[in-house]
Amino acid sequence: MSELLLSARNLTKRFGGLAAVNDVSVDLHRGRIHAVIGPNGAGKSTLTNLLSGDLPPTSGRITLNGVETAGKSPEKISRLGLGRSYQKTNIFLPFTVWDNVRLAAQSRERHVPWNPLRWVSSASAMGAVNERCERAVELAGLSNRAS
Repeated sequence: MSELLLSARNLTKRFGGLAAVNDVSVDLHRGRIHAVIGPNGAGKSTLTNLLSGDLPPTSGRITLNGVETAGKSPEKISRLGLGRSYQKTNIFLPFTVWDNVRLAAQSRERHVPWNPLRWVSSASAMGAVNERCERAVELAGLSNRAS
């Protein structure tokens, strides 16, 4: 059996009297392809927004690798391992592919102990970030366009 990564139980999101998502339960497993299909207005985007933390649920429970995520910010959920992409990309056009991917990798870096002046340190000194960036660029097949 494949590993359970994300689980939503009895998820509901109401906007006033409208239930955009009503009592939805879903399990997402590692190594499987999952899809949410339905007509316009069925609640697909609302469900995605709930799972990613863009919207708080009215009721229900969401866990990611066993950690409760309902009510956490999208940034905290991202740090737990759930990323979200949008149809419209938000990249920095003057940046190279490497720079854009590295910025995303750096945003997930844990700063322990917390140091408010860490931002002044050289980017080349962040070896773990650079390694994650390199792996991501390779996995995306963009090595030839990295610089």
